[in-house]
Amino acid sequence: MDASQTISQMVLETLRKINRAIGLRSRQLVKTVGLTVPQMLILKEVVESGESAIGHVAAHVSLSQATVTSIVDRLEAHGLIVRRRGSADRRKVLLAATERGAEIVARNPAILQEQFTEAFSKLEPWEQTQILSSLQRIATMMNAEQIAVPPILHEESWSEHESELAATQRPEASPVS
Repeated sequence: MDASQTISQMVLETLRKINRAIGLRSRQLVKTVGLTVPQMLILKEVVESGESAIGHVAAHVSLSQATVTSIVDRLEAHGLIVRRRGSADRRKVLLAATERGAEIVARNPAILQEQFTEAFSKLEPWEQTQILSSLQRIATMMNAEQIAVPPILHEESWSEHESELAATQRPEASPVS
């Protein structure tokens, strides 16, 4: 350890590197493929699962059905997913990837969270627990433990969570109109 750097500075630097890696990979995906991380996750799930209901996709990517529906609208508009009525139950709407959507998934490497999940799963259970405990402690130290987020590594815009952040920083303050 460099004597000029305290352990807390090293932790902050590591957190910044993680944040930066997430941002860089998110922007790289948008630039090269034209999709956000949540869009790519949903497209991959539809390709891998075959024809699926929105509820099934939502459960597998850990997003709400409303969020998945909104993202599917955009994927459908780009010609990557199609919706169709179920043959057995006409009320059921099923999703299927188009040929173009399947090609995008086939030619693109794993996204950051898939790489992380694979590497994390190779750790010993005690190491996994230690990492989880440390990250939960850091979240508490940053007043972030109550912020609800899906387990998706992607760069978020300020507007996506500014009201949540403001509420955790100053709960007694009223929102500015």
